[in-house]
Amino acid sequence: MSGRQQSIFQSERSSMHDSIRRTVDLLNEYGPRFRRWRIAWSGGKDSTAVVTLIIWLIASGRVKAPVDGLEILYADTRMELPPLWLAAQDIRWDLEERGYKVHVVMAPIEKRFLPYILGRGVPPPNNTTFRWCTRQIKIDPMKAALAEIGASEADPILMLTGVRLGESAARDARIALSCSSKGGTECGAAQFQAMAGSTDDSGPKYYQPPGRDGLATMAPIIHWRICHVWEWLSGWAPKEEFGGWETAGLAAAYGGRDGDEAQEIAARTGCVGCPLASIDGALDAILRLPQWAYLEPLKELRPVYRWMREPRNRLRKSEPEKLKNGTLAMNGQRMGPLTMSARIQAMRRILAIQKQINAVAKATGRPEIDLLNYEELIFICGRIGAGQWPDGWTGTEVRADTAIPAQSVVMDEDGGQHVEEQQMLWRAPALRSAYPLHYRPRPARLDPWRSQMGVLSDGEISRQSGVCRSVVGEMRRRMRIPTARVHRFSNQQGGSNG
Repeated sequence: MSGRQQSIFQSERSSMHDSIRRTVDLLNEYGPRFRRWRIAWSGGKDSTAVVTLIIWLIASGRVKAPVDGLEILYADTRMELPPLWLAAQDIRWDLEERGYKVHVVMAPIEKRFLPYILGRGVPPPNNTTFRWCTRQIKIDPMKAALAEIGASEADPILMLTGVRLGESAARDARIALSCSSKGGTECGAAQFQAMAGSTDDSGPKYYQPPGRDGLATMAPIIHWRICHVWEWLSGWAPKEEFGGWETAGLAAAYGGRDGDEAQEIAARTGCVGCPLASIDGALDAILRLPQWAYLEPLKELRPVYRWMREPRNRLRKSEPEKLKNGTLAMNGQRMGPLTMSARIQAMRRILAIQKQINAVAKATGRPEIDLLNYEELIFICGRIGAGQWPDGWTGTEVRADTAIPAQSVVMDEDGGQHVEEQQMLWRAPALRSAYPLHYRPRPARLDPWRSQMGVLSDGEISRQSGVCRSVVGEMRRRMRIPTARVHRFSNQQGGSNG
C-alpha cells in the first residue's frame, strides 16, 4: 500500500543504501585521478569498514579498480585490545587470500609504547603536558611507510582513511583539534586525513588534493553515521553477497551494535589500558562478553601507569637548566624520567598481569596475549643494563620527591632572567602540619598572592603574577581555599608583584 508508513528497518536500509551510494560517487569522482590507492587501516571499526567496503565495491564493479593496484597499510601499534587485534588478523588473512597486499606498519622497537617507557625511562603520556603516544606509535610509522612508497607530484597516491564527521558540530570540532581519540573516531584518524593538507575549523575535508609529497587523502565514509558502521560490520559485510567478511566478531568485540548513536559506548577504543582515557569503556565492554572475561587483569594497567607518574618514581632537575640559546628554562625544576627501580618494578608488574592472563588462557583454550614479547623484553633489559636515559638526563638527578629549595625563573622588566629561591621544601614537615594534603612545589612568585587566593579569581592572580592559571588553581585547591566569586582586580594586594 502506497500510504503505508515505513518501518524503522525499512528507513534504516534506505539510509544505508544512500550512504553507500554517496561513497561510490566520491570514489568514482576522485579515484580515477590516481593510478595507485592505499588504505590506512588500524584494525578499528571505521577503517575496517572502509577496507571491506571498497574491496566489495571494486569486486562488484561499482567502483573501478586503480590502474596500478590497491594496497593496505595496516598500523599495528602492539597495544591494541586483544579481541580487536585478533579480529584484524582474520581480516588481514582474508585480504591476502583475495590477492591484496597488506603491509604491516609498526614503530621500530625503541619507539614502541612499553619499550619506550621501560627501556628509555620516558613517563607514560598524559592529556595535559606530554601526549606523545599517537604520533610515535601510529602517525610517524605510517608517514615513514608512505615515504617509502615513492609518491611524487608526477605520480601521486590516493590514501583512503576512516574519518567520519557530521554527527554533531561539537564532535567534528573535537576530531579537527585532537589526535583524535574523542567523539568516537579512531585515535590518529584525523591526522591521517590531514597529512596531505591543512584543516580548518570545520575539520578534516573528505578530500585533500596531493601536496608536494604527492600524497592525497580521501575519507570515503565521512558522511556515515555510527549506526551505518555497525550495520555494515555486523549485518552486511558478513554476507556472501557483500564479500563474506569476518567482521561480525569485530563488531562483537566492540560491544555489539546496541545501537544508541548518542552513546557510542564502545565505539571509541584506544590502546589497551590507555592512560589518556578517563574511562576504560572499550575494555569494560569486552569484559562483559563471557569469552573475554579472563582479560580482567588488564584493568590493572592504568593503575601501573598512574603509579609510574608519581614523583617518588621519577627524577627532577634540582636547578633551572640552561638552554642552547643561553636562556634558562622556565620549567627549570621539572620532573623527568622514571627511576631505574621504578622501570624495573613496572616491568615486573606488567609481566605479572600478562602471566596471570595467559595462565587462564592456557587452562581454558583461549588466546594468549603478549603485552611484552621476548624481543621487547630483551631490548628493555639491555637498555636498563646500559643505563640509558632520555636526552638531557644523566640519572644523577635527585628523586622528584626529594626535599630541595624551590627555584623559579623570573623574567625581568628589561627582558633578562633571574632565579628566585624560596626556602620551602617539598613535603616539608612544617607544610604538612599547616596543610593536610601533600604539598607540591610552586613558583616563588605566588608567595605574595597567597592571601588573595579565594578573594581574587585564579585568572586574575595568574595575569598579575605571570604564573600559569592551572598552577594557581592547583595551589588554591591544595590549600583548600574555595574559588573566588569576585572576578575583578582588588587593590588590597598583600605583597609586591615585582
